[in-house]
Amino acid sequence: MNKIVIILTSFFLIFSNINAYTSEPHFIDLKFILNQSTAGKKAQDSLKKKLANGNSAIKSKEKKIQEEEAQIIKQKKVLSPEEYKKKVNELRKKVADIQKERKKLLDSIAIERSKSRSILLKNINPIMQDYMKKNNVRIIVDKNSVLLADEKLDITDEILNTLNKKLTSVK
Repeated sequence: MNKIVIILTSFFLIFSNINAYTSEPHFIDLKFILNQSTAGKKAQDSLKKKLANGNSAIKSKEKKIQEEEAQIIKQKKVLSPEEYKKKVNELRKKVADIQKERKKLLDSIAIERSKSRSILLKNINPIMQDYMKKNNVRIIVDKNSVLLADEKLDITDEILNTLNKKLTSVK
């Protein structure tokens, strides 16, 4: 009798432990969270403003160069060939400088975007880990990796709400 009780108790404990840790994998739309979170939206708006301001400054410089080019073309017959060539080379240098400035602007925005994304991901990870502990979830998968799943397993909104409470902006 004692052996049967011990065996049944052992089976019960083994299966109850297995059952406690078997849960369906949940999924999350990480791209949606990065784009729709309060901090993500603020970071995007900031980067868009910086890009727009930089582009407008570059366009005004391009306009000045185009005007200068028109002046040089008008003066072609009046200028000596050496002087004309010198002015054309100066103009080319200005164009190259503007191209470098544009590349520098785009690179700086790409770096800031990467930093903002990294900060958001660092803040999302503990939120997901906490969710996993509280709800006995063993795995969370990105929605892009899921072929087909029940919508009840989508925890995107819960994680998004928690992130919005925890992180309001990316500095």
